[in-house]
Amino acid sequence: VRLAAAREDVRVGTPDPRGPVGTPDPYRGGMVTSDAPVVYGFDGSPAATEAIMQTAPLFAPREAVIVTVYEATLIYKVAVPTVAAAPIDIRAAVEDDEAMYAHSRRLAAKGAQLAAEAGLDAEALAVADEVSTSATLLRVAHERHAAAIVVGSHGHTAVRALLLSSTTRDVLRGATRPVVVVRGPKG
Repeated sequence: VRLAAAREDVRVGTPDPRGPVGTPDPYRGGMVTSDAPVVYGFDGSPAATEAIMQTAPLFAPREAVIVTVYEATLIYKVAVPTVAAAPIDIRAAVEDDEAMYAHSRRLAAKGAQLAAEAGLDAEALAVADEVSTSATLLRVAHERHAAAIVVGSHGHTAVRALLLSSTTRDVLRGATRPVVVVRGPKG
């Protein structure tokens, strides 16, 4: 299990060292190779755990990037305030962000451990949410030239699914690569 210690270590524009072998990556005309990684959205829920356990046999021994997305604290969002900002305790905000990042790293590491035990070459990655969880997962998949994205579905009722936006639905709508959705355990 590898742990990627990065908030912004994944950037668009990094050339793919694997070269032009494989199928076109619709995101930027690059290539997705047959050994391209699979990106997993992992929030520690039973649905996310089930997604790893059910799909690992399909993708093993391929590389898997286990992504936990966290919300950066307010300090990083007040650079251009749209309304007058209330006084902010900068030290407390930084401490909160560091705590959230540390928690996300531990959660991603837990997911990567599960994936490794299931036969995947797993890397843990905690990433700050820039727009939404779904947009962040799509960005990481794009930047890693992922072969697929795997997410767990929490199995909301039909009425609730119609009323609420979901990360799973937004990933499905925005993806230009295969998405595997695994329904979480009933309960």
